[in-house]
Amino acid sequence: MVTGGSRGIGKAIVERLTGDGAEVVFCYASSGEAAEQVAEETGAHAVRADLGDKQDLARLFAEAEARLPGVDILVNNAATAEAQKPIADITDEDYERVFAVNTRAVFLAIQWAGRVMRDGGRIINVSSLNTRLPAPALALYCGSKGAMEQFAKVAARELGGRGITVNVVSSGATDTDMLRGANPPEALEMTPTFTALGRLGRPDDIAAVVAMLAGPDGRWVTGQNVLATGGLFL
Repeated sequence: MVTGGSRGIGKAIVERLTGDGAEVVFCYASSGEAAEQVAEETGAHAVRADLGDKQDLARLFAEAEARLPGVDILVNNAATAEAQKPIADITDEDYERVFAVNTRAVFLAIQWAGRVMRDGGRIINVSSLNTRLPAPALALYCGSKGAMEQFAKVAARELGGRGITVNVVSSGATDTDMLRGANPPEALEMTPTFTALGRLGRPDDIAAVVAMLAGPDGRWVTGQNVLATGGLFL
């Protein structure tokens, strides 16, 4: 199962995993037309779910169990970058919404996977380089992503006896609608100059790292945060 699979990095992950032979259920919040296209092109099954709503989460888990012959891979990719504002201006509603989607939903998904996942499974949380390089107005985003990184370390300890690996992939500046919507053009032009490989990341770059951890070659990697950044700010 992949959360947030209709656009950007999530879409690339769905495409890569289905291309590698996995049967995939993915969710989306609002991009229904895009989700239908991804489902049609990949054979994956799309489920509309607001990850900030516990009832929607429960329905997503139930549908994944019903659709899949067994759960072997969970990719917690969905996130919101809402409420980019100074700490002094953040409201209770901002806090509750961001942490519900970026943190609570990830925790509940890991909890669910721990119950239903077959031995030898893979859990992968998609985080961000921003937890290493925080910036003004990103307190909620950085804080919520930092929590999911810690969930992965604890879950790796708890589930390791069953051969289940739990890891984090932290993306750098990856060319998605979210990145372009949150940054001015001049920032996007400058970023490659700070990157060892000299370009913005592509969603399929991140999907390739996820696929490695999700496959048999990732069997001896757990509790790690893999920085998939192209060498941004070494």
